[in-house]
Amino acid sequence: MIRHTFSVAHGIGERLERRIWRQGILTWNDFLEADSISGIPKEKKAYFDNIIYTFNRALSSLDSEFFAVNLKRSEHWRLFKELQSRVLCLDIETNGYQPGRGGYVTIVGLYDGLSWKALIKGENLTRQSLQYEIDRSDIIITFFGSSFDIPFLLKSFPGLRINKPHFDLCSGARRLGLNGGLKKLEAYFGIKRNESVQGLDGYDAVLLWQMYKRGSREALELLLEYNREDTMNLLKLAEIIYNGLRSSTGIDNYALRLKGVSCA
Repeated sequence: MIRHTFSVAHGIGERLERRIWRQGILTWNDFLEADSISGIPKEKKAYFDNIIYTFNRALSSLDSEFFAVNLKRSEHWRLFKELQSRVLCLDIETNGYQPGRGGYVTIVGLYDGLSWKALIKGENLTRQSLQYEIDRSDIIITFFGSSFDIPFLLKSFPGLRINKPHFDLCSGARRLGLNGGLKKLEAYFGIKRNESVQGLDGYDAVLLWQMYKRGSREALELLLEYNREDTMNLLKLAEIIYNGLRSSTGIDNYALRLKGVSCA
């Protein structure tokens, strides 16, 4: 989707973007190769060319940090397919308190599409280990992470850098008119959980950590299983929400019309 996004250039909004698509100019390369575009003065076209060329070059070199800085956060979802090979699904558990008021991270679950791992407080959760995982990714997937997980991590681990594009599925779902938490959306889309953790929620995660601190290794194992389901299901949900957001732009209809296929 990102290669169809002309709104990366300041001055091109959604309305003008669709007008460009209607002319059969669907990608950055199409834009750069066009001598002129209806609705865009020649001198403005040269200005937009320079911006789009810069974005195109950054994408070709997979410079994800460039996009984290230069692409509006609300549009980071558009990068999902291009950067999916180095995705990092992230979900944290806490002890139930806020940072500065006795709160700390208990578990950080991480899933790269192939394997899941957990960083556990008191075992392997450090700023360095977390930074390593973030640095080897190109895009981060969370649910409500913009408001909770990411700020909590930054407050808990001073010096941590999270300078990657961030696809927050909660925000994406709301743009599609889908409300509710992760579990509600999983149920809505038929995403199943392991029976051992069905019905558990964030409050249970806090209680399980307390039980572990009192000596129950079984409680920790159940907490890890709960986090594993949370984290791995993010990727399944990301596929669904990405496809919904892409469809909402209308880009596929313009592509079909260009091929002479009726969309009625």
